[in-house]
Amino acid sequence: MNSKSKRDILEKLFLVLEDRKINPSENSYVASLYRDGNNKINEKIIEEAQEYIEAIKSNKKGSIIHEAADLWFHTLVSLALNDLTASDILEELERRFGQSGIEEKASREK
Repeated sequence: MNSKSKRDILEKLFLVLEDRKINPSENSYVASLYRDGNNKINEKIIEEAQEYIEAIKSNKKGSIIHEAADLWFHTLVSLALNDLTASDILEELERRFGQSGIEEKASREK
């Protein structure tokens, strides 16, 4: 898979996430998360973050990749539920690019 195709997966996934909001299905995991709301999705993000940390500790690349994908996925679900997109996050990262993390954090504290 080339790098453009890899980036396109975010757009494809977002389209599916949006569709699940508009056309919820009883058989859709994403639709069930939307029905349960932000609190449930937040719980899943915390769970997936913990699993990611454990995978890092295990130093098994396959597990790290799997758990990072789960964490990203649930974060994207949260963004979609809250009418935000991966593009919003990418724009913010682009805005910060080339800026010291220390400087960026200090600019938020004002």
